[in-house]
Amino acid sequence: MKKIKTVQIGWGHDHALAVWECLKRNADVFETAGYYIPETEKDKFPDRAAAFGGLKRYGSEEEIFRDPTVEAVVVETEEAALTRYALAAVRAGRHVHMDKPGGFKAEEFDALVSAVKERKTAFSLGYMYRYNPFVREAIERVRRGELGEIFSVEAQMNCFHPPEKRQWLSAFTGGMMFYLGCHLIDLILQIQGAPEEVIPFNASTGADGVTAEDFGFALLKYPNGVSFAKTCAEERGGFARRRLTITGTKGTIEIDPLEMFEGGGQYAGMRENFSADWGDKGVFRKSAVFDRYDAMMRAFAETARGERENPYSPDYEKLLFHTVLRACGAEENK
Repeated sequence: MKKIKTVQIGWGHDHALAVWECLKRNADVFETAGYYIPETEKDKFPDRAAAFGGLKRYGSEEEIFRDPTVEAVVVETEEAALTRYALAAVRAGRHVHMDKPGGFKAEEFDALVSAVKERKTAFSLGYMYRYNPFVREAIERVRRGELGEIFSVEAQMNCFHPPEKRQWLSAFTGGMMFYLGCHLIDLILQIQGAPEEVIPFNASTGADGVTAEDFGFALLKYPNGVSFAKTCAEERGGFARRRLTITGTKGTIEIDPLEMFEGGGQYAGMRENFSADWGDKGVFRKSAVFDRYDAMMRAFAETARGERENPYSPDYEKLLFHTVLRACGAEENK
């Protein structure tokens, strides 16, 4: 198996350390050549430096792109810089995995998508729920028609953050909907496609004097029903209530928990119900323990090697990004 020689740019994203460890852990797939930390992040996250010791520290992005042996770049900067570095890497002919959702500006993300299509490079975003085994199974069953006609998807991704983290959300229009709700919009779009209308109801809880929109909620209207995404940063026990419910005319699948920590990784739970009996409890299963990043990054490597076609096309990523902006109230329905 050919290894993909890879460099990581940035350690400012919340997933940066986990993805870096994933690259090193999957040494049969990736040859991790080193990393580059932008000036804006060097002194901002000093506690993250130790994890990056022992490998080459590139002095600039240009130094990375002058090395013809570097095939792929993983972009894990702070959200505001993601698209800029990803676009530079694509224009330099490198395969790119970047974290979600892809910067703040639609025109920058659209330029990135155009560059990916022009250069025909592998392009992957850090939506790790795409590789959750029960999410994959549920979506496959939806596509086979097992649930009948889907008329509702309910997606929740909650947590409990300290006031400083919640106030940081003010950097984004839509706050939590941009930060974590993007994962939920991705799931809804995979199941139901583009909505007719997106109605944002994002708000601030006001807890601890926080003024950012730390409560995200959006309705997605479809011809035969309404789906919603809900994400809250001020919810005690919220992580345990992350869930995805898919309801169709023939049955319902609920993934609950969407993920929970166990044995050094995560597991998910799935309850399915196809009975017309009001009192039927359905059938519950628990997944094997998995790592939320391993399958995602290995899929990126397979796409870069040309061994598989990426099921998430550049055009899909563009639709998703614009739908996220609509759910944030940052872009009008079109």
